[in-house]
Amino acid sequence: MNDLAPVRADDPLLRPLTIKHLTLRNRVMSTSHASTHDDGGMPAEKYQRYHEEKAKGGIGLTMFGGSSMVSADSSWGGGQVDVSRDRVIPFLRQFSDTIHSHGAAIMCQISHLGRRADSFSWNWLPTMGPSPIRETRHRNIPREMDRADIDRVIRDYAEAAYRCKEGGLDGVETVTGGHLIGQFFSPRTNHRTDGFGGSLENRGRFALMVHEAIRKRVGDDFVVGIRFVVDEGTEDGIDFDECLRLARLIEGAGHIDFFNGIFGRMDTELALAEHNMPGMSQPLAPFLNQVGAFRRETKLPVFHAARIPDLATARHAIAEGLLDMVGMTRAHMADPQLVNKLMRGQENRVRPCVGASYCMYKKTSCIHNPATGRELHLPQVITPAAQTGRKVVIVGGGPAGLEAARVSAERGHHVVLFEAGPRLGGQMLLAVRATWRKDLIAIVDWRAAEIERLGVDVRLNVYAGAAEIAAETPDVVIIAAGGVPDLSPIEGGDLCATVWDVLSDHVAAKSDVLIYDGMGRHQAVSLAEHLAEKGHAVQFVTIDDNVGLEMEYNARVVYRKRFAERGVKVTLDQSLMAVRRAGNGLEAVFRHELTGAITTQTAAQVIVERGTMPMTEVYDTLRPGSINDGQTDLDALLAGTMQPRHAPGYELHRIGDAVTSRNVHAAIYDALRLCMAL
Repeated sequence: MNDLAPVRADDPLLRPLTIKHLTLRNRVMSTSHASTHDDGGMPAEKYQRYHEEKAKGGIGLTMFGGSSMVSADSSWGGGQVDVSRDRVIPFLRQFSDTIHSHGAAIMCQISHLGRRADSFSWNWLPTMGPSPIRETRHRNIPREMDRADIDRVIRDYAEAAYRCKEGGLDGVETVTGGHLIGQFFSPRTNHRTDGFGGSLENRGRFALMVHEAIRKRVGDDFVVGIRFVVDEGTEDGIDFDECLRLARLIEGAGHIDFFNGIFGRMDTELALAEHNMPGMSQPLAPFLNQVGAFRRETKLPVFHAARIPDLATARHAIAEGLLDMVGMTRAHMADPQLVNKLMRGQENRVRPCVGASYCMYKKTSCIHNPATGRELHLPQVITPAAQTGRKVVIVGGGPAGLEAARVSAERGHHVVLFEAGPRLGGQMLLAVRATWRKDLIAIVDWRAAEIERLGVDVRLNVYAGAAEIAAETPDVVIIAAGGVPDLSPIEGGDLCATVWDVLSDHVAAKSDVLIYDGMGRHQAVSLAEHLAEKGHAVQFVTIDDNVGLEMEYNARVVYRKRFAERGVKVTLDQSLMAVRRAGNGLEAVFRHELTGAITTQTAAQVIVERGTMPMTEVYDTLRPGSINDGQTDLDALLAGTMQPRHAPGYELHRIGDAVTSRNVHAAIYDALRLCMAL
């Protein structure tokens, strides 16, 4: 099957952009972020390999070091690059040489966190800011900066920028937003009455002094930009017009070369989730038009990233003159080969970013690309095996089975995939039926398209038993059959419905439901929101001390907001003990996790989420005949080497929920590291 499509020679995304002496080979970039891959604040090998894959993948510019600390009192407790000491320079030189060797440019974000820093970790230094106003998210009370503090931090910015230049980088950017420069900008955080507070010009003075000092230190042959809030999006903050006036002050001083536009606040979890790093609960490119309007009013190039996950949206942003460089940061976590695929005419083969924001929960792990962040031992591009042509039989067409089929076929093996249902997808087919997580289906669709391209023999509506598998004379059998909902420990569990029952329409939801969540993942929480949105009265009870404890923070806070909006009654710290009939309804019996107190709640229907129990029937039947007794050699698995074979016959392995109840990332990770060595 020919998967190549013609590349438009005039594709706007592939046009170079020149800023001063620096020419970026295309208009696609990855913006700076705190990947937490540092080694004691230094961007060592793991950090560099993560960005190198983007450079190898064709990106024009990769930025690193989100919130890199310019001063000793600018840490939030680890995970940042430390550009406050000369020790970083050799690491930067190695880093820049590596990225440049692949034709990409590299820049670093340098910043002082101000009140966003943490005084109870790293150097245990007190936080400071323009005014002593506590931030909701980071919770420290800053002391008010005096002139000596201001002068010191300005020097620190200049020296940090110079270290980046000495390290061979192509440029740096500072950042406003909720960081120190932005704290001076905003009347929400700046209540000063001296020359750094009050009027807009006074509030902009610190930024002007910082950038003037940077320019004097690095000279004119080094690119300097600013990640700049175009609108704080709140009544007591700075609006678009004020931000534009501040931008003109900075632009007019002549010390910067580009703006990197962002929107909103970042001082609460909700602000981060809805403004600064929007996920799938938000529309695509939610602030592109605002940043585009900003670009029309400025003379310098404008960059921007905020949920621009696909090439079509990115192309629109450049073609319509809304941006000069388009940030596709999380899209590159999903597929660092994104630009190469575009240049090869394989845009349809780009592994999509689904906006799950798992990368902000397990930094920087993409929900369905487990190689990201693990580049030291997992490949981003699967290459053929030294010995191809093995017969691999996979049972189960969910994410684990699909990934196993894809990777095995890329390795050059003959793959048969059995799926008992009429469609590929497994539990994902249910997950996408609730609320705003519909984009998750791309995890399935992309793999289904890939295995079709690779010629995998997919057999739907086949419940594969030992006879069907034996007929294929396999060398390797991989059980990815998943699991079934677990109600076993609950007295009266037969009276309950499961999340699967309701989302599959096997059981109709009643008007008054109690949903019990014993896991803290998306399943129960998303169903609760889904039913409340449809007008059901929902009681939500969880064993944990918060809603959605096992999910990414930005999703958790969105769910909490929507629960409040839709009147979902939440009860925490409760373990479900029993369910029994009570009149025309049901009574659920709970034990408080902290006190042991027994309480009851009533509802017309009780819906339970306690994870899954693995389906083991086929595995148990095949295990005695396998050459490895169904045991995956963990040393070989972790080393990325082939499983040992001591006799003729078939290997037998289990992956994903066929082993135990986990999540989609774990299932795909299982498949990749097992099959990349087949």
